[in-house]
Parts: sequence; structure tokens; C-alpha cells
Amino acid sequence: MRKPEPKEYYDIVIIGAGVGGLTAGALLSKAGFSVCVLEKEPHAGGYLAGFRRKDFRFDTAIHWLNQCNPGGMAAKIFDILGSDRPQAVPQKRIRRYKGESFDYLLTNNPNQLRDQWIAEFPHEKEGLIRFFKAAEKLGRSFHNFSKIFRSEETMTFAERMANKIPLLQFAMPFIPYIGYTGDKGIRKGLNKFFKDERLHTVFSSETELLSCLVPIGWAYYGDYQSPPEGGGQVIPEWLEHVVNYYSNDVFYKSKVKRILLDGNKATGVYFEHRGEVHEVRSKYVIAACDVETLYEKMLPESTIPHQLKQKLKNAELYSSSVTVSIALDCPTEQLGFGEELVHLASEKVPRGQHDNGNPLTSEISILAPSLRDKSLAPEGNGTLTLFMPALMNYNSEWQTEKDEHGNYIRGEEYKKLKAAIAEALIDRVDKELAPGLKEHILFYDVATPVTHWRYTGNRNGTMMGAKPGRANMQSKVAHYHTPVENLLLGGHWAELGGGVPIAVKAGANATLLILKKEKPEAFKVLAQYMDGKAPAESIMTSGQFKPYDNSWKRDLTPAEKLALRQA
Repeated sequence: MRKPEPKEYYDIVIIGAGVGGLTAGALLSKAGFSVCVLEKEPHAGGYLAGFRRKDFRFDTAIHWLNQCNPGGMAAKIFDILGSDRPQAVPQKRIRRYKGESFDYLLTNNPNQLRDQWIAEFPHEKEGLIRFFKAAEKLGRSFHNFSKIFRSEETMTFAERMANKIPLLQFAMPFIPYIGYTGDKGIRKGLNKFFKDERLHTVFSSETELLSCLVPIGWAYYGDYQSPPEGGGQVIPEWLEHVVNYYSNDVFYKSKVKRILLDGNKATGVYFEHRGEVHEVRSKYVIAACDVETLYEKMLPESTIPHQLKQKLKNAELYSSSVTVSIALDCPTEQLGFGEELVHLASEKVPRGQHDNGNPLTSEISILAPSLRDKSLAPEGNGTLTLFMPALMNYNSEWQTEKDEHGNYIRGEEYKKLKAAIAEALIDRVDKELAPGLKEHILFYDVATPVTHWRYTGNRNGTMMGAKPGRANMQSKVAHYHTPVENLLLGGHWAELGGGVPIAVKAGANATLLILKKEKPEAFKVLAQYMDGKAPAESIMTSGQFKPYDNSWKRDLTPAEKLALRQA
């Protein structure tokens, strides 16, 4: 059935149907607003959109979830939207460190790894105990993060002052380690705990001391989850269902060309949809999309101060990646894989060569999604994902050229390069981790930084936006309020960091900013809940939010549909 055309007016238009935009859309719908979500791609989800090839389903660039466990930041918001929400699956086997001379497993009981290292390196016992205690302390801070995820932009002056104490309590465990970056910095930082080079080599691909500690800290508090059954994309599918339940709209293949303005106030959007142009008026616009695209292409040049644009251009961003999604003719466990994420790194190459885009030296992360979730592949088959950090400037921007609009032209040289890199990654995994892998590959799909740029618009194809860190904090690149009245950011560019928790946080806080102006009582209830001062039940008993019937049902995956046809 053909979806209705967009209406002429909505209370709120949201640009982007990633997790941030859809979280805002679902919360605002529940609060009684009319909402329209516009997405330029054919499917919801952003980096959770996933894709289908034949009868296989692949997640896009996601390896684990966190803060989706009970009490976690994302779970807290999802809980008040509906009890039918997709349930993330707690992990037991978390991270495997694999190199030429080592092979270690981190589980949800990190003390097992600690004790193994103490047995192997008894002369480093004291330092190892301190190392794991430091990691546990960091994990505790993250565990408490769900009580401090309200943005200060939603707070009064008095609330901001009071908020400084819990923020400081969160940050304090990180401060002693935050300056240890780069090869010399990490060596110096690790030496504070242990000096044995054999232990140092386990972290040979890390770029900062905190990245050595934080995964262990998360493991202490059970904050590693696999995507729900059906793959990560079921999360945005559920959020879309919630939006639609309240008779609100999500439109795909809808590319916003410009923000409509009345003076310096946003009044709607102009966009293309199914080959037609539309103008939709609204009181608010939430941009849950790439912020530079918003500021430089959707608004007149003079609207956004040059200084702000320059800050965004100078922001320190996460890298992009090469992701190889592989379909196998056998279950992945047959090749020796478990549920854990494998970090394959060579201690024989300098630290800086682990993330420079060279497939012969780079760290590789390997995941077996179909082992975690049998619905992703037909019976007897499997899926495997290889992930390598990569930069847009690699090899003459991936052997591409640009047209007059700045779009990348992907010719034969580009196709050859990405195929060669994929084959090199597969060869390494075959030789160093899973002998015989190549014999079981049915087909594979490759995404590069150019791919990620095409689908998100994010500069350099960055995976998660702006990094947390002193430089980005001081320049205040993360923000919700824009220089345009009633135009808010609501995706991961509103915050530092990335992933599902940050997207949920951004969508929830963008919602709060609108509620604060339009529905103060609803704002008060939601703010108290987000601050941990009120239970989830208070949302519905307040009378400020509409009920929901928990009617979502997960669609069958391609593999499940195949099994039904064959039954």
C-alpha cells in the first residue's frame, strides 16, 4: 500500500531516521506532538540499518552494544517507550586479544584474565592487581552514567551548578590516565602498572591508555551486549513502529535540501521525495544528521558563524573503516569462532601502522554475528564481519575523483582497490586465525570510508563523529542549540562520542529542550526520570504522555522466511 504524502504541517520535523532521530520522534510522539521523520536512505537506522544479501542479513559496522542492559542509559529511555522493545543479549565471552605470541580471552569475569596473567607473569602481580582495579573503577563510572546523561543545555543555572559534582565524580577516575596517548604515552602509562614487554604487546594496537583499561572496566559491570535477535536493525524498526503507532510519519528516500526560515527562525524544510519536491512547515526542526551538511548545505552561508564552522572542521573525529561482510557455507563455530570480538594485531609492526589503512599491518576486528544470532543466516551457513580502521585520505582518497558538487566518483580503480584490501584482510584472517576460511566463503560485501560517507554524509566517513577529549571539549563542538532559533541538533553530533547510547542520549535531550518550552509539566517528569529521581512508572501516571499498546512484532529475517518456505 502506498504511503500517504507528507502533510503540510507538523509540530516537529526530524532530519534523519537513525537511532537519535527516531528516539526523539518516538518520545515526542508519546508526548502528543505531530512528528515527521525524513530519511534520505531507503531504510531506518543509520549505522544500525544493516542490509540483506540473498538470504543473509548483515549488521552495518556494529560489534557490540552497551548501556542497553537493565538500568543502562539506552535501556532507560527504551523502557518508557514500550515493554515490547528489542532485548539486547548479555555477552559472556567478550574480547579475544590475538597476536603472534599471545592469545587471551576477556570474559564477563575479568578476574579470570587477571589471574591468568598473574600466573604467567608472577613478577608483575602487584601491578596487574592495580591495573584491573583501575579498570574496574572506570567501569563503575560508566555504570553510573545513566544518572547523569541529561544535557546541561536542558538545565537551569542552579541545576548546572549542582550537576558539576556528579560529573566530576564520573570524570575523576579517568583523569590520571587521559594524557597517556601515542606510542610513548601508552608505554609510559602501562609501565606504571607493569614493565614486562610481553604484557605490553597485548595492547600493541591501542592508541591511548584508556582504551586498554575501559574494555576491562565495562566487562566488570556486564556492559557488553550483543544486538537483539534479528540484528541491530530491529532497534530502529521498533522505534519507527512506535512513531507510526501515534499516527506520525517516517518517510524514506527524502533528501532535505534546505531549512525554511522566517528571519532567523526555522519554520520547516524543503525536501525531495519520490522525485517530487515538498515544503513542510513546522514549529521545530531537529537535525539528527551530519552537522556540517546541515550548516553548509541546508542553510544560507551567512546563517552560521564562520568560527563555529571552523571549529567543526578542526574537530578531532573518530576514524572510518573498511568493513567486510562475509557469507559462509558453514556455521562460523566450525571455523573456531566464538561470540567474542577478536582483535587480531601484530606486535611486529609499529603502533602507528595499526590504524593507517594498510591491510597488511592494520589491526583487524573479527566478529561472528550468526553465532550469536542464528536468525541472520540460513541453517548450516554463517556470517563473519571483518573490521579495519581506515582513513578517507588513504591511497588518493581510495582511487576516486570528485565531481563539481564534491561527490566521490567510484570508478574501476576504486573497485579494484577495495577488492584488493578485502582479499588481503581475508588472507590474514585465514592464515593467522581461521585456516581454511577462504574455502568456505560464498560471497562478501565491502564498505570503505567512501561508502560510509555516501550513506551518512559524515566528513571523511567518520563512524561516530567527534571524539571525547580536551580539545573538543574546550572548543565546544558538541551542542544542541544552533544559531538558528527552533533548529536543534538531535543526533550524535550533539554530543561527543558515538554509538547507540550517545544517539539515544541526543534524541532524549533534544526532546527535553522542546518539552521545556512547549509542555513544562511533561519536561519536569521526563527530566526527573532521566536524573534517576523518579521511577519509570511516573511517566505514565503523570498523565503527560500517551499510552502505547506494545504491539510491535519483529519481522522475520530472510533466513527465517527461507526456512518457512522450505518447511
